[in-house]
Amino acid sequence: MTKIGVLALQGAFAEHIAILKTLGVDTTEVRLPEELDGIDGLIIPGGESTTITKLMLSYELADKIKKQALDGLPIMGTCAGMIMLAQKVDGTNHLSTGIMDIAVKRNAFGRQVDSFELDLDIPAIGDEPYHAIFIRAPKIEHAGPNVDILVKLSDDTIVAAKEGNLIALAFHPELTADNRLHKYFLDIVNKR
Repeated sequence: MTKIGVLALQGAFAEHIAILKTLGVDTTEVRLPEELDGIDGLIIPGGESTTITKLMLSYELADKIKKQALDGLPIMGTCAGMIMLAQKVDGTNHLSTGIMDIAVKRNAFGRQVDSFELDLDIPAIGDEPYHAIFIRAPKIEHAGPNVDILVKLSDDTIVAAKEGNLIALAFHPELTADNRLHKYFLDIVNKR
């Protein structure tokens, strides 16, 4: 049976676990490096990116996550998780993993009060619009040549991308009833 780890240091990890359980997936909370062993995929949830970064470094998770990603472990980062995956993050030298060839701007749409919801066309998951929730969301300012853009807003702002076994989303799929992005991630996991 497929086993997905969800980084459970801070943020919306319980919501990801709940969606995965509705899909019949075995899940485990990841807080320590040894808890990464034996998983088939990893989700890095939204939350407070500075706090998650500090905790990842403190618990020595960043290096092991990076090594496993380079070995092919599928990883989905949502909101703050996107920041954890990025090679470049505006205004900081503290990278968590730096494994995805993207440059990210934190809080790209403003503060908490500027949060919004929007229907997106995401061809990779079907024709039906996807209702996305953006909370203090980042955006991708630059994507490398091997990065596939999954979603752009009408002003060409990149809010979702895939590079090999890595998916980065600026929004929170765990806060909706639509599980298509989790299924898309599980398809990547199962193809591995």
